[in-house]
Amino acid sequence: MSNASVQVYPGLSEKSGWPLVKKPHPPFYFGGFAACAANFFTHPLDLLKVRLQTTHGAGGGLAPVVRAIFAQQGVRGFYNGISAAVLRQLTYSMARFATYEELKKQLAFDGALPFYRMALAGVAAGAVGGICGTPADIVLVRLQNDGALPAAQRRNYANAFDGLLRIGRAEGARGLFKGAVPNVSRAMLMTGSQLCSYDGFKQLLQTTGWFGDGLGLHFSASLLSGFVATTITSPFDVVKTRVMNAGPQSPYRNMAQAMALIVREEGVRALYKGWLPS
Repeated sequence: MSNASVQVYPGLSEKSGWPLVKKPHPPFYFGGFAACAANFFTHPLDLLKVRLQTTHGAGGGLAPVVRAIFAQQGVRGFYNGISAAVLRQLTYSMARFATYEELKKQLAFDGALPFYRMALAGVAAGAVGGICGTPADIVLVRLQNDGALPAAQRRNYANAFDGLLRIGRAEGARGLFKGAVPNVSRAMLMTGSQLCSYDGFKQLLQTTGWFGDGLGLHFSASLLSGFVATTITSPFDVVKTRVMNAGPQSPYRNMAQAMALIVREEGVRALYKGWLPS
């Protein structure tokens, strides 16, 4: 076995007497491919989230949206935009993981990586991923919401690449980065809040005496941190979806104005539309 695949450290394992060996770290693109695979399970929930977020006014709730999609298109309707979802992960997740791994190496300049540096790397990686993933995210939002529009107003993008080309022609290069500010803000807050709350919840759960350091502890802490991150980022996610879904004649000028307009017309609760499927 070559030294490129494993690192052998001086000293012996107390249990086996064999030299201590550090397992090779998987390359960043493994995370991107894993995110693509996960899309096939999570995409229906993401589609429901977008449909709820683009509903103006009180809306009818989650159950009516599910029934309407199934009645119009069957099970396939829950996978509208899957090509854009995969492209988004190939851009957003790949860039995020690659940046995070590189920043961790650079920030461990003294041989240590304390939590605040890890959090800084995560937030910066979220920002880079948000920028890289914005064009695919716009196509994804529009494909997912197309079925909710009247036939005359549908974009009818054939796939993710057709959507990118048509947006570029109709709205220019700036149109491909519409909603980038709330998208980047959401990505940064998502990463930062998940990192901070995960460690906090893990310590809290350990103090109860019900959890040892195992799968149950990590799963529970991840679940709770996901709850916190989703709640914190929901307003930015709603604004991002509304801005990306709007055409060239958008009522939204910037993130602050869009958030204020949504609250004024629909109330604060509108900023949490799609929270449950998220």
